[in-house]
Amino acid sequence: MYKEKKILALILARGGSKGLPKKNIKMLLDKPLIAWSIDEGKKSKYIDKVVVSTDDKEIADVAKKYDADVPFYRPVELASDTASSMDAIFHAISWFENAGEKFDILVLLEPTSPLRESSDLDSAIEMLLSNNNAQSIVGVSKVESMHPVFLSKIENNLLCPYINEKFQAKRRQDIDELYFFEGSLYISYIDALKEKKGFYHDKTMGYIVPKWKSFEIDDITDFIIIEALLNAKEKNLLE
Repeated sequence: MYKEKKILALILARGGSKGLPKKNIKMLLDKPLIAWSIDEGKKSKYIDKVVVSTDDKEIADVAKKYDADVPFYRPVELASDTASSMDAIFHAISWFENAGEKFDILVLLEPTSPLRESSDLDSAIEMLLSNNNAQSIVGVSKVESMHPVFLSKIENNLLCPYINEKFQAKRRQDIDELYFFEGSLYISYIDALKEKKGFYHDKTMGYIVPKWKSFEIDDITDFIIIEALLNAKEKNLLE
């Protein structure tokens, strides 16, 4: 709890991963992928409960082993390839409300972002609850090599600038700072989430994370990269 607000961390982890089968429970160094998010959620100073929403018994068993709550199984229709994350989120919120337990803030932790730390969660919660105008905060990271000024398109088999009239070399310090939504954390007042039907809107803040924390796992290449980053972190090579 923080500033008298009760905070729920929700991890969505369905069983039907296509790009990387059984991704959520695949071993990443010394523990399953989902355990990295569970552990950091449990370490938070402010999060009151860490819950996993899944349709899969194997995922549920792993989540319970790492001390997450799994009070329900997600309905099959909310765990298909076409089901939205928001539907699964609202199902979890409704389940707790029907059980007589009300939360003020929801923290969505994607298991595919294992590089996020509890300090990020606590700092983002503090930022959100210290801003009277904001209703949500999401993770963002600075666009670097893929900045639009460096991009090209192909027309008539020839390269041409994407946003400029002509090719022009620019120094990184001379271009506008842009940020992309990187997915490590999504935090919102639950009342606002119900009203806006999402985390991104005109009352959303950005919590800036460094490049190395912005990597997320969609396929085996990402998995290998994140293993290397975790090893580098253990050796204090990353800030």
